[in-house]
Amino acid sequence: MFNPSQYDVRRFFCETFRKSKAREILTPLEAIAADWINQHPEYHEELNDAETALHATYSVDAGQSNPFLHLSMHLTIAEQISVDQPAGVRPSFQRLAKKYNSEHEAHHQIMECLGEMIWTSQRTGLPPDGAAYVEALRKRST
Repeated sequence: MFNPSQYDVRRFFCETFRKSKAREILTPLEAIAADWINQHPEYHEELNDAETALHATYSVDAGQSNPFLHLSMHLTIAEQISVDQPAGVRPSFQRLAKKYNSEHEAHHQIMECLGEMIWTSQRTGLPPDGAAYVEALRKRST
């Protein structure tokens, strides 16, 4: 199973940003990541300095958003939608995109539910509850 470290994830996004700016050939995953990076120009400065990015800390208490977590969640959600796993993610996404007239905002709505599922799993020590996640998406999308 693929289990990248925090540094691997940060290097991936910084390198993808570099390659995209240089108009180099991107892998399919990098192309998807580059699309999300381009939709988040507020992260470009951080992605432009890989060495600083590798050691940066992001404090929720200080109101800091972690660009690498945010972009990783976009990639996760894009993959879930593409294969409709867990089953029901794709139709919920479609309803949310229509409701908000924005695929990007639909992703952010899904991100809230995904984050809640992960937080609950970590807090309880139980595996992530895909059924509860899909139900939360269904409720949010109707």
